[in-house]
Amino acid sequence: MSAEESLQRAESLLDRLEAARARLEATEEPEAALEILGELSEIAREVEAEIQRAKREAEAESDAER
Repeated sequence: MSAEESLQRAESLLDRLEAARARLEATEEPEAALEILGELSEIAREVEAEIQRAKREAEAESDAER
């Protein structure tokens, strides 16, 4: 996966994060809120992993160009 693909995946995950956050703001049910918070946590971990992957790919591409 290229750095650009990782960044695109991270952007997609950020869209999911925003949608889940909006659902959290709209809910008044504690059970639903807890479920959405779990989802937000998982998406945030996926975003962090994609950012790290993109960083490694960018560094590898930079090293290859030298």
